[in-house]
Amino acid sequence: MSLARVFTRALYGMEAPLVTVEVCLAAGLPAFTVVGMPQAGVREARDRVRSAIQASEFNFPRGSKITVNLAPADLPKHGARYDLAIAIGILAADGQLSESSVVSREFYGELTLNGELRGVEGMLPALLACRREGREAVIPLDNLAEAQVIREQQCVVGESLRDVVEHLSGPHRLPPVKPIAKTSYVYPGGDLADVIGQEQAKRALVLAAMGGHHLLFVGPPGTGKTMLAQRLLGLLPPLSDEEGLEVAAVRSVAGYEHRAATPQSWLQRSMRAPHHSCSAAALVGGGSPPQPGEISLAHKALLFLDELPEFSRHVLDSLREPLESGQVSISRAGYQAKFPAQFQLVCALNPSPCGHFDGTLASARASPDQITRYLGKLSGPLLDRIDMQVSVPRQPAVLQQQHQQQEPQTPLLREQVEAVRGLQLKRQKCLNSELETAQLADVCRLSDEDHGFLVSAIERFNLSHRAYHRVLRLARTIADAAGAEHISKAHLAEALSYRALDRLLQQLQDL
Repeated sequence: MSLARVFTRALYGMEAPLVTVEVCLAAGLPAFTVVGMPQAGVREARDRVRSAIQASEFNFPRGSKITVNLAPADLPKHGARYDLAIAIGILAADGQLSESSVVSREFYGELTLNGELRGVEGMLPALLACRREGREAVIPLDNLAEAQVIREQQCVVGESLRDVVEHLSGPHRLPPVKPIAKTSYVYPGGDLADVIGQEQAKRALVLAAMGGHHLLFVGPPGTGKTMLAQRLLGLLPPLSDEEGLEVAAVRSVAGYEHRAATPQSWLQRSMRAPHHSCSAAALVGGGSPPQPGEISLAHKALLFLDELPEFSRHVLDSLREPLESGQVSISRAGYQAKFPAQFQLVCALNPSPCGHFDGTLASARASPDQITRYLGKLSGPLLDRIDMQVSVPRQPAVLQQQHQQQEPQTPLLREQVEAVRGLQLKRQKCLNSELETAQLADVCRLSDEDHGFLVSAIERFNLSHRAYHRVLRLARTIADAAGAEHISKAHLAEALSYRALDRLLQQLQDL
């Protein structure tokens, strides 16, 4: 009997626990058994591995009883990521590879029937864990872009099983992966100067970028709500190295396109804009094994929900907990996975089913009951978690102006955004939108007169305690943008002015 051990890693949410592939070749009736809670895709590795070894012109031990144990046995194993490790383990147990050549390495990859290697999902968390252990990772060429994101690593890529075996046996070493060099950041989206008029909405967009505030645009069709949302992405500063790795890890787990993605694209912010027909599992995450949803793919970036009332209320309410905690937990029987979800929410909606309503029935082709039912699809607790509600009205005067080339606004505004964000991080180690309740008393201190003004306004609008705290955070951002050390009444008044939907609902009740 001969035994070999090879290392690889499973995919468990955002984690990559170590899996030891133990291969035993023993006398007995020829058989090939895989144990250790393998799912269907892992059990099918028997046929892929046998064919790949033979196609690569290596000896497959036909006359032996082959037992492959994937330890630990209580961890479910999914997918074809274990193919290469199993094949290397069989060759090592059969004496075709030395034990010393595999003991300090980890192996990942799916094998084709002719011995070629295919990329697998969730490679980046595995590579980060492998780096911490000080081992060399052997991965498919398809996963090269992910590997290049990591600095100070030990990683090689191969195109086939034969490439890997020749690398281990010595004659033809695989070249190490070289991390990408830092390049200038390419800002996505158009310029804010493309939006004609809508000065209040532009101001709100800049404030949202400065403080990381959630934003809701309210207005009839064709007034520029979607265009405004797309311009927010260009106002945000580049991701730091640590944030970029977090974003890249989520995309890796979600199965980001290996061949289509460039190394730089893994580290870019993006705006996710799911259709309103998407399910709660598509938005939040789900499946078996659990996969990240749109909110996790928007981590450290933007989630844009257009036509907000057209989403199912159940789907929208599933956002409430991630908006508060910045992560989402997906539980299945015997399985729980956590994914990061620190996204900035940008929403857009029409004020009525017909699209037009400015507080008077003459402006709409719908009755008060129809408008109430339409807006009633949005729950109060969800709206409480949105800091800014901004009106984007029609502007007939703009149509009379001939469109001319405008000076770019976004680069200058982006510099202001970065400066204000730097001030917040220096003062409280987080953005204003992320301030804990205990921090508000110190960072957002008010005079007695200003506090009385805010309390009376909250009572007049019938807002919740959560909305009170969000108004405070927004006022802090407005004060930071103005270079003020303390929040004043003017800052509070501007923060309260971004309650367009609340005012619209109040007008609807008065009709």
